[in-house]
Amino acid sequence: MARYARVATLVACLLFACAAADEHRMHRWRRQADDSAKKDESLEQELCKDKDAGEWFRLVAGEGDNCRDVIQCTASGIQAIRCPAGLYFDIEKQTCDWKDAVKNCKLKNKERKVKPLLFTEEPLCQDGSLACGDSTCIERGLFCNGEKDCADGSDENTCDIDNDPNRAPPCDPSQCVLPDCFCSEDGTVIPGDLPARDVPQMITITFDDAINNNNIELYKEIFNGKRKNPNGCDIKATFFISHKYTNYSGVQETHRKGHEIAVHSITHNDDERFWSNATVDDWSKEMAGMRVIIEKFSNITDNSVVGVRAPYLRVGGNNQFTMMEEQAFLYDSTITAPLSNPPLWPYTMYFRMPHRCHGNLQSCPTRSHAVWEMVMNELDRREDPNNDEYLPGCAMVDSCSNILTGDQFYNFLNHNFDRHYEQNRAPLGLYFHAAWLKNNPEFLEAFLYWIDEILSNHNDVYFVTMTQVIQWIQNPRTISEAKNFEPWREKCAVEGIPACWVPHSCKLTSKEVPGETINLQTCVRCPVNYPWLNDPTGDGHY
Repeated sequence: MARYARVATLVACLLFACAAADEHRMHRWRRQADDSAKKDESLEQELCKDKDAGEWFRLVAGEGDNCRDVIQCTASGIQAIRCPAGLYFDIEKQTCDWKDAVKNCKLKNKERKVKPLLFTEEPLCQDGSLACGDSTCIERGLFCNGEKDCADGSDENTCDIDNDPNRAPPCDPSQCVLPDCFCSEDGTVIPGDLPARDVPQMITITFDDAINNNNIELYKEIFNGKRKNPNGCDIKATFFISHKYTNYSGVQETHRKGHEIAVHSITHNDDERFWSNATVDDWSKEMAGMRVIIEKFSNITDNSVVGVRAPYLRVGGNNQFTMMEEQAFLYDSTITAPLSNPPLWPYTMYFRMPHRCHGNLQSCPTRSHAVWEMVMNELDRREDPNNDEYLPGCAMVDSCSNILTGDQFYNFLNHNFDRHYEQNRAPLGLYFHAAWLKNNPEFLEAFLYWIDEILSNHNDVYFVTMTQVIQWIQNPRTISEAKNFEPWREKCAVEGIPACWVPHSCKLTSKEVPGETINLQTCVRCPVNYPWLNDPTGDGHY
C-alpha cells in the first residue's frame, strides 16, 4: 500500500509539474500575442494618426499594383481595397480611375493643408479679422476669396459651405422674395406656393458641346416643327455650345428657331482640375469669351446668351460665380443635386445651397451670388423603383450606364417623369450629348415616341428652355394661365428660310492653337485668325 501511495504521489507531482509547465508556456504565448497585438495596435495608430475619417491612402507609392492598392482606417481596424485591372487609385479624387487619368501614383497621402485658427478659446484677432494657421491676423473678407493671403495659405484651406467665414446665410423667405430671389430650406418648395396640381410640368432638354454637321440633322428630326406644347408653340431646348468644330451658321439657325443658346467654354479643357481651380480671369476668358464668339459669328444680337455650363460638370466655386456676376450671366447649370424625392426646384445663390455639394472633389460656391442655379437633379436609373435596391443617380442621361435597350430607356423616362409630375412638379431636366442618341437609333426612337406620347396625353406639360423656366418661377402661372404666358409664346412657331444657305467656310489658324488649321463656318465675314481665348473676335487684337 505504501508503494502505491508513493506512485500516486509521484504521478501527482508529475501532473503538477506538467500543468505548471503548460501554464508557463501558455503565459509566454499570451505575452507574445499581447506584444504582437500591441505592436499591431501601435503600427495602426502610427498609420492613422493624421488621416481624415474615410480617407484612403497608400502604404507603398509607385506605378503598377502599388498604384492600385490603398488602405483606410476604420473603427474596426484597417481595411484594404485594390482597384480593378486597368484602373489606378487617384489619391486626390479618392476613387479608382483610368490609368492614364491618374497622375499621383507617387503620392501616398492627400496633400496635408494647414487649417486656419477660426475657433480658439481666447480670440487671437480684433473684430473683423481672423487668424491664419500661424496665428497671423488678416481681414475676415480675405478668407476663401480664391487668393492665398496667409503666408501658409491656410485662408483658402477650409472653404466648404459649412466653414467659409464669409459663407452665404441659410434661406430666409422673408428676405428672399420673387421675382429676384427664390429659395427654400430644402429646395423642394413650389414657387408662389401654388398647389402641385395647378403647376405646369416643365421639361428642359439640353445638349452640350459643338453644333455641327455631325448632329444638325438629329436636331432637325427632334425639333421638326410638328411637336407642339399645349399653347400651340414648338417644343424648345437649350444648347450649351463649346467652340472648337462648331458650325456657327447652324447655331444661328438654331437660335432663329427659338431655341436657347448658352455657353460651355472655348477650350473645353480636358484637365478637370483646371475648372475646379480656375481664376475669375480664366473663367471670364472661357465663358464671356465664348459669348463674344457666339454673338459675333452666329449674329445673335438680342442679349439672350445668358447661361453657363462648365465642362465635365466641374463647378468652379466662388471664382466661377463671381465671374458670372461680373459678366452679367443669368444662370448656371453645372451643380448636381443628389437623387432625392421630391426633386429640387431651381434657386438663386443669394442664400446657402439647399443641398450638399455633390460629387468627387467638387468646388461649390459658398458665398452669396446674384445668379440663378438651374440645378441638375440626378435621375433615378433603376428599372423597377418599387423593388430594385438603391442605386446612385446620374445627372447626364448618357452617364446612366445601365440603360442598354430602347425599352429600358422608355421606362426610365416614364419613371422619372412620374417622380416629378406626381410630387412637386419641379422641372425635369434631360441632359444629353448628341452622339448618345445618334449612335443608338433605338434610344432615339424611344425618346421621340416618349415625347409624342407625353404631349398627346397631357395638356399641362411644356418642353421649354432654361430661361423660360426662370421666367415662370419669377412670375408663377397656373396651368390654365400658362397657355397665354407671354415668355412661352416668344418665337412660337418660326417659319421662313435660314440666314444663309451656304455659309462661309473659313480655314483659319491661331498662334494660340499652334500647328492646326481649323475650319470655322459662319454666315458673317471670315475673321483674320481662328478665335481663341485671347482673341475671341479673331481680329488679331490680343
